[in-house]
Amino acid sequence: MDQSYSHLAETLSNSLRLEQPPVAVCFPDSVPASASLHTGTAPAGCRFWRDAKTASFATSPTDHALCAVGSYTHNLEMSVAQQTDLEDCLGVFGNLGYVTAEDLALIPVLGRRPKYVVYAPLAQSPLPPEVVLLFGDASQALIVSEAVQQVEHRNPPALGRPACAVIPQVANTGMAALSLGCCGARAYIDAFTSNLVLCALPGANLTAYVERIAALANANSILSQFHQRRSQDVAAGAKPTVKESLAAMGSATD
Repeated sequence: MDQSYSHLAETLSNSLRLEQPPVAVCFPDSVPASASLHTGTAPAGCRFWRDAKTASFATSPTDHALCAVGSYTHNLEMSVAQQTDLEDCLGVFGNLGYVTAEDLALIPVLGRRPKYVVYAPLAQSPLPPEVVLLFGDASQALIVSEAVQQVEHRNPPALGRPACAVIPQVANTGMAALSLGCCGARAYIDAFTSNLVLCALPGANLTAYVERIAALANANSILSQFHQRRSQDVAAGAKPTVKESLAAMGSATD
């Protein structure tokens, strides 16, 4: 398989029929020449995922200043004001029973302190991505999880709040994970609708995941036709064997 990021992105989008392009995330010590510095103000770090659908850019810790939770999960250098914001957030979360002290210890935090976070469409990634983000519905996430099982020989974990924690989870372990999102990410990203989940793949072995996703997407398409035809035949009173169902499906597509 062509291992260029543009080809991998195209294969992912076509195989999974993604409505949004895959997004690459990496943590370099300097800004790559082909990536501009982010301009403007973002209400939360997850907003950068939306912006990265169409442009490559680098963010510094100050670009994440309004997102104390995201700065925490990404282990970014935080100002005194951000530290206060984080403490205030945790206070509110605790009062609501949303995050307890025991929960906090289970939330992934990036294992190193990055100087920059670079976001880009995977097809245009200026650096080898450390994490690749995919937004998919349940059927698309099913294919991703099946691919992860075959590549990693384990089932990927499904994380809850905060959605941004899936990035350090994957970066730290080098293994894929899913995120069910959080109310914050869904509020800041219009396209992160309630029917979607976030799939995160490690960039280091991306080709292997993409190869399995392409194969499994094709297999799921064929098997869906098989099961639909079999369901129709049984509903009509037949009791077909597997061979009869396969034959009927084949004749219907000739």
